[in-house]
Amino acid sequence: MRPTTPSSDDVTAPDFNAQAFLDSAGLAKTIVQYGRNEVIFTQGDASEHVLYVQSGGVKLSVLSKTGKEAVVAMLGPGDFFGEGCLAGQLVRMGSATAITPSAILRVEKAQMVKLLHRQHQMSDRFIAHMLTRNIRIEEDLIDQLFNSSEKRLARTLLLLARYGEPEVSHRALPRVSQETLAEMVGTTRSRVNFFMNKFRKLGFIEYNGGLKVNNSLLSVVLRD
Repeated sequence: MRPTTPSSDDVTAPDFNAQAFLDSAGLAKTIVQYGRNEVIFTQGDASEHVLYVQSGGVKLSVLSKTGKEAVVAMLGPGDFFGEGCLAGQLVRMGSATAITPSAILRVEKAQMVKLLHRQHQMSDRFIAHMLTRNIRIEEDLIDQLFNSSEKRLARTLLLLARYGEPEVSHRALPRVSQETLAEMVGTTRSRVNFFMNKFRKLGFIEYNGGLKVNNSLLSVVLRD
């Protein structure tokens, strides 16, 4: 992990300028660089910081008492996480792991609370931003309960590709292994491999030095 100095050229989310929000009161913050598969925090760690993905990708997961891991969310640039500390969460309820080389901005809980209290307009936008992300996670859980593994994989790929952003017909994904996709979808790696090959043959995804997801993949999600 290599702390660096924050820059004014950081990645921002389309509807919520997170960097402007974090810079608005001159917050003391640190940017930490994580390598692929490097742990950012572990379930049970003290919950003392709010974190923000400047670049790369992060996997949020929980571990059961029997040692079984479940992936609950995949985050990308512009996403906050670890915000449970703001609601009195003393320890992390899950783990966060970088799925690709990532730059993570870290703000101490007390600093974040002060900013939210002082900047009411910004705090409203921050809350709306977090609610949107939580709704997405709830939809993921519903998806796990009611949809086939093929539909779940298609939806997961579309979410990772930031489907719905204007003027984007396809989007390159962060490097995610089929094992990780299987954990997210709740199926086996062999099933993921089968469906990925099917999607590629149908032109829904492309392999060209990386994985690209075309918006046409949405037809799998909408299919009855």
